[in-house]
Amino acid sequence: MFTSSGLLPAALFFLAATGANGFSVTTSKSQVRVKENEGTDLTCSYSADFGADARVEWKFQDLKGSMTYVIFNGKPTASYATRVEKYGNNMRFSTVTRKDNGMYDCEVSGNGKFGEARVNLVVLVPPAPPLCRVPSSVTTGKTAFLSCYDEVGSPSPTYRWYKNGVLLPPDPSKIAGFQNATYVLNQEKGNLEFPKVSKMDSGQYYCEAVNDVGPPQSCKPMNMEVRDPNTGGIVAAVIIVLLLLALLGFGIWYAYKKGYLPKKSESKSKPNVVYQPPSLYGGGEEEDGDFKQKSSFVV
Repeated sequence: MFTSSGLLPAALFFLAATGANGFSVTTSKSQVRVKENEGTDLTCSYSADFGADARVEWKFQDLKGSMTYVIFNGKPTASYATRVEKYGNNMRFSTVTRKDNGMYDCEVSGNGKFGEARVNLVVLVPPAPPLCRVPSSVTTGKTAFLSCYDEVGSPSPTYRWYKNGVLLPPDPSKIAGFQNATYVLNQEKGNLEFPKVSKMDSGQYYCEAVNDVGPPQSCKPMNMEVRDPNTGGIVAAVIIVLLLLALLGFGIWYAYKKGYLPKKSESKSKPNVVYQPPSLYGGGEEEDGDFKQKSSFVV
């Protein structure tokens, strides 16, 4: 048995929170389903162990995990004041919206004890026409991804896909006539994926959002065409490039022939020629600028 003073309080808190000492916090209905814009009650009760002055508060956790108080210090918080009231330990909505979907915790504390009960509130909203994305053209052997999503319906809808008006089974390998299909269908997220499309996957596709509140809603059908690689276009592009190169070569040859381009012999550098005037004395014996004495003069 552990006798550490540090472990004992933690153990007592665990027993209190779970109600192992006989006290309890309960609700008459752990899940409440109500249509949008209608009202509803969330109930909470607790044992006498909490004492006559027990403190009761209500917390809300939305579908994204964010938490906030609905009832605090005996009264509704500001954001709920116009449509929520507290009576006894219970909480009443005069009207609910789809944003009220989530978990509500009734927390009770008193006489050194703490307990809570949780209520799941589901606001019922029919699905709306979902947003669908279907690629118009895909190359054979490539991946094709089709998506479908409805952000309105509550509970969250599931999704069905149709090809040419025929319902696609979630697992094609189990249905005769679809055993050669290679798609993967996620009914919870609404995704339809073809890892490697083939010509047989061409067709008209649409998606349907479904829940138990209202009639199914679908998006408009859209065509997906699966095409073979464009080899003809590639060959045509190569031919065009070759023709352009040939035309360029002919242009250079023609310009050279007509003399528009310098010839190789003309492009060579010529030696520099320096002009030298003839000698003033004739005979060419003296270089220009040189002076040699020809005679002696006697005075």
